[in-house]
Amino acid sequence: MLQIYNSLSGQKEIFVPIEPGTVRMYVCGITVYDFCHVGNARAIVVFDVVVRYLRSLGYAVTYVRNITDIDDKIIRRAQENGETSDALAQRFIRAMHEDMDALKVLRPDIEPQATHGGSVEAMLSLIQTLVDKGYAYVGGNGDVYYDVSRFQRYGELANKKLDDLRAGSRVEVDEIKDDPLDFVLWKAAKPGEPQWNSPWGPGRPGWHIECSAMSMKCLGTHFDIHGGGMDLKFPHHENEIAQSEAATEEKFANYWMHNGFVQINEEKMSKSLGNFFTVREVLERYPAEAVRFFIVSSQYRSPLNYSDENLDQAKTALTRLYTALRDLPRVDEPVDEAYLSRFRAAMDDDFNTPEAMAVLFDLAREINRLRGDNREQAARLGNTLLQLGGVLGLLQDNPEIFLRGADDASQSDIQALIDQRTAARQAKNWAEADRLRDVLKEQGIVLEDKPEGTIWRRE
Repeated sequence: MLQIYNSLSGQKEIFVPIEPGTVRMYVCGITVYDFCHVGNARAIVVFDVVVRYLRSLGYAVTYVRNITDIDDKIIRRAQENGETSDALAQRFIRAMHEDMDALKVLRPDIEPQATHGGSVEAMLSLIQTLVDKGYAYVGGNGDVYYDVSRFQRYGELANKKLDDLRAGSRVEVDEIKDDPLDFVLWKAAKPGEPQWNSPWGPGRPGWHIECSAMSMKCLGTHFDIHGGGMDLKFPHHENEIAQSEAATEEKFANYWMHNGFVQINEEKMSKSLGNFFTVREVLERYPAEAVRFFIVSSQYRSPLNYSDENLDQAKTALTRLYTALRDLPRVDEPVDEAYLSRFRAAMDDDFNTPEAMAVLFDLAREINRLRGDNREQAARLGNTLLQLGGVLGLLQDNPEIFLRGADDASQSDIQALIDQRTAARQAKNWAEADRLRDVLKEQGIVLEDKPEGTIWRRE
């Protein structure tokens, strides 16, 4: 029975969907003003695993992940580049898709953009409802603000009281807001910035209203799961709850999930701190699936420490799994129930991927043990390893391609050296055989001599 840690209650809860057999899930996507960094990728991969697992349990999942394509950072970067905000955003959306495709991330069922596809109209309608109900007002600068004092449960998600939040807030010098905690729903137009018409004058939507409007437009006013990074818990998700539930007078989302930060030297990886690595930079040095393995190997709520050492370990561990699958015939057999039961027990415990991956390594050990004496049973377990790995988005490549690479030209050169070494061994010219092994080792090639011949892989 699946249990999910609900940030709203602060405890694990048995997952009960609103509609039996169906899951509606919304996850906050990225703001597209630059290439994705590993911290962005973690959130996307984490919820990709959640979707994959829910579907493996038989749920019909509607997965929505938005794109923020208008924002101060986008506008500033576009002005610096001498291009429109939309041109910049669309360029980085394409780059994001390339990066996430490389990491074997499934595309969401719906991927709304804040300024496309009727999203702005949905935001204007929602803001108007809040104004009509007395939850929003026009401030001294022409912006429209949400009045947090009107929402009695404000701070519930972050477990904070209004007075405590006010004590830590900066008072607006111009007194443009009634309360320093009030947040903007609609920003009045500034010269040179993109703008849309509204009942309150030309301008653009605030960030928080975007996600409320897009999620309700795609999933309805009450849905199952809302997810995102831990940094979005307050104020973004807190504000989403306040404005959504004030407008609809019903619960917004039943379960709130937040993934932990990616850290470098115990600091959150972020563009603002300048301590980030883009996915593209990392993929120049590591196989994409090793990067995904690194992300999935940590429980999603815990911090994830980025380092070359941890990525090297991920690559080595993934190599062990692919080596177990190597040369096994593919069989169409049911998944082994004992291993499936253990895997599901781990994943049912708030998507405990480290425990689930331990099952994969137990499978690999058993496959290697059986390979010589009972190849048929090894192949059946190989199918189980493939199926369970697929739930995590792993083991998607051909083992030979992962272990050797896809460069046919270099492979023929490597094979020629291996053939020379085999001939030297047959002639009992051990010195020459050792020399050729060393030559291959310098190229990062690992040899394994078997009764049927020598096989190889890259380090």
